[in-house]
Amino acid sequence: MTHTIAFDPTHPELLLDLAVPIGRPPETGWPVIVWVHGGGWRLQDRTARPDFSRHFCSAGFAMVSIDYRLAPEHPHPAQVLDLRQALRWLRRHANDYSLDSESIGLWGSSAGSHIAAFTALSAHTPRLPGETVPADDEKLSTEVACVVDGYGPTDIAALLPGLPEAEPGTPAEPGPGERRAATPEEDLLGGLPPTVSAYEDLRERAREASPVLLDVSGPPPFFILHGTADTAVPADQSRSLHEYLSARGGESLLYLIEGFGHGFFNPGEVLELGPGIRLDNGRLEAEPETPFTADNRGSFDPVGRHPSFTLVRDFFTHHLCVRRR
Repeated sequence: MTHTIAFDPTHPELLLDLAVPIGRPPETGWPVIVWVHGGGWRLQDRTARPDFSRHFCSAGFAMVSIDYRLAPEHPHPAQVLDLRQALRWLRRHANDYSLDSESIGLWGSSAGSHIAAFTALSAHTPRLPGETVPADDEKLSTEVACVVDGYGPTDIAALLPGLPEAEPGTPAEPGPGERRAATPEEDLLGGLPPTVSAYEDLRERAREASPVLLDVSGPPPFFILHGTADTAVPADQSRSLHEYLSARGGESLLYLIEGFGHGFFNPGEVLELGPGIRLDNGRLEAEPETPFTADNRGSFDPVGRHPSFTLVRDFFTHHLCVRRR
């Protein structure tokens, strides 16, 4: 059964879909996986997701997909604040839907992985800049037990493009917007600033929006998957996250899939970046024997298996179902 619910009284237009397994829940409630969609922070909504009935309601997980406010109208950290409020809502209403409020994991795709990673790594902060927390929710945690990160940006500052040189005969300081369209990373930060000199402020905000630059110790376990041929988000972004987590005492499993591009978690009908842009939709299931390299620095042992939705499920089972063993 799927419930569609508004989860934030400040932004009632934001909805979540909660799919609950059929049957009797375990004594502690259903473990929960929250899907965070991609779309370059600028597109899509909660419906851009895998088939929850297959992934992974049938395995006994409650599956959740959320809306979040989109850039550039709503710059970072608006998206993170929306996910944090969704986590509070799930904990407040856990008993209503037989959910295990202590067993919540995040599963992100592309921009959604950035939002998931930033949320997981900033959960120790009671209130982020610009965050308004409903009075009844102030004591509810935004911590999660684990994260599956699909090809997500982790160092936003490193992804910002350089400003092109001014054309001969043009003013020395034209606005960046007069030269080209904003990239997704620039739109995440509110769009191109009016002047070249103001671009330095945008670079500072990019550093503040980068999960790998957060000051954190003891992060939750991550399973990171990235294609080596990804041109939208370079695989080095996931390598950086993997090293960052390990250096701070966290568990991390990194899978680099040979020749895969961007978007392989999405089913074929989900056009993450808009009409006509298919990316590598559906490829994870279509090419199950693709070569990969793995670096495991955690307690979940993939036993040399190829990347798959089954492996993602087993990672969540390992980290979310401990209380039921």
